[in-house]
Amino acid sequence: MPGAEGAAVPRPGYGRLLRTPGVWTFLLPGFAARQPFAMLTIGIVLLVQHTTGSYGSAGAVAAVTGVSMALFAPQGGKLADRFGQRAVLVPGVLLHTVSVAALIGLALAGAPLWALFVAAVPTGASVPQVGPMVRARWAAVLGGTSPTSPGSRAHRSTGASALLPTAAAFESVTDEFTFVIGPVLATALCTGVHPAAGLIAEAVLTLAGGLLFAAQRHTQPQPNGRGAGASAAARTSALSVPGVRVLIVAFLGIGSVFGGMQVSLTAFAAEIGDPGANGVLYGIFAAGNMLAGIVCGAVAWKVGPRRRLMVGYAGLTLAASTLWAVDSVPLLAGLGLLVGLCIAPALITGYTLVESLVPASARTEAFTWLTGAVALGQAAAVTLAGQLADAHGASAGFVVPLLGTALALATLVMLRSRLAPTVPGLVAMRVMSHRAPVTVD
Repeated sequence: MPGAEGAAVPRPGYGRLLRTPGVWTFLLPGFAARQPFAMLTIGIVLLVQHTTGSYGSAGAVAAVTGVSMALFAPQGGKLADRFGQRAVLVPGVLLHTVSVAALIGLALAGAPLWALFVAAVPTGASVPQVGPMVRARWAAVLGGTSPTSPGSRAHRSTGASALLPTAAAFESVTDEFTFVIGPVLATALCTGVHPAAGLIAEAVLTLAGGLLFAAQRHTQPQPNGRGAGASAAARTSALSVPGVRVLIVAFLGIGSVFGGMQVSLTAFAAEIGDPGANGVLYGIFAAGNMLAGIVCGAVAWKVGPRRRLMVGYAGLTLAASTLWAVDSVPLLAGLGLLVGLCIAPALITGYTLVESLVPASARTEAFTWLTGAVALGQAAAVTLAGQLADAHGASAGFVVPLLGTALALATLVMLRSRLAPTVPGLVAMRVMSHRAPVTVD
């Protein structure tokens, strides 16, 4: 970058990001409230398997929960944009706590499978979307749209919006960290305390963390739908933005990697007679994701986010395309690390693009669509990879990440023009608010 631009926009970094006034008030309760997201599925599987003796039934109940969450989460995000995060989060966490309690009670009472399915629907639908809400708060605080954020021209001239990619990277690392420790915590509670202990802890953390997070009103984005005078733009759905629909396809492909890796690594470990290898292999995969996320947030990128997404996704597809051909633990560990390294840049850049594609009035909804797409892609991949692994072995299951990412990459290539900012004035306000021009790819 030219010297003048470098002076206008200080190099982004985690230290500067975390010194942003007010962020710790929502980061700490937000971390507690989003931890249960990684505990729910494994908690359901372990409890239902214990009460029914069937992994198939346990997986089916967990799948209903995941699909319900993917379908209802964007609606919750849209309501949060319109009426405020607190207005949606408080009744949401209360409903979720009651639903989880009902599911636990039915399972322990030996209720029929259909009753567990019925309870699983509100359990999944009410999962609080704290991750997207935290991302929306970062965008509000750094972009000057929260009630008390310094959104003046002077603030924007400091280049606070240059920290948005760093914030996206920080959130990606946080998400991955929760998915490393959450399942371990739930498993330890279910196996060492009581089969229902994992879900009980999930409900308690959701209730306590969610209410504490909702109490932080001063950092939440301004609601846009109050009163009869709300503008048509404020009522626009994020799904009406073409770029968001393209990103949803990309995130479905990323979900196929998560789901395909989980099932196929488990099958591979069973095939070689070493079930314990599954945890090591998946841990290496997750470590690659975390490492890449940390690095992405510390880099001052000179390339636009659209081009970064295209290059990163091509790398992810290439890495995933060789998984099916590997038949040794060391090679699979190395390749899993490479796949993990490629996921974080694609995820981070996708979330960063939301800032330039979607107005603040629909940003929480947009983030929930992307999060739901990952969950939906993961659920579909788990089902397909499981069937392939059962019929043809673990190698066949590894074909699912290849198919998912290849189809998504083809969509990105064909529709890449839709990832260019199209909202009038949004780039000038949110991305290029400092004096020196920055090329948005």
